[in-house]
Amino acid sequence: MSRKFKIRDQDKLYFVTFTVIEWIDLFTRREYRDIFLDSLRYCQEFKGLDLCAY
Repeated sequence: MSRKFKIRDQDKLYFVTFTVIEWIDLFTRREYRDIFLDSLRYCQEFKGLDLCAY
């Protein structure tokens, strides 16, 4: 796993994958799901994330 990868071309589409600590099931536990979705919304609004699918 590389922690040094940087997105260099802002006009290209990137595939990003990740895992969570201890494989917590994010989508069946409401509090974890809400944290995850709030994080995506924050990145869309303030960081320019263009989310195509998840």
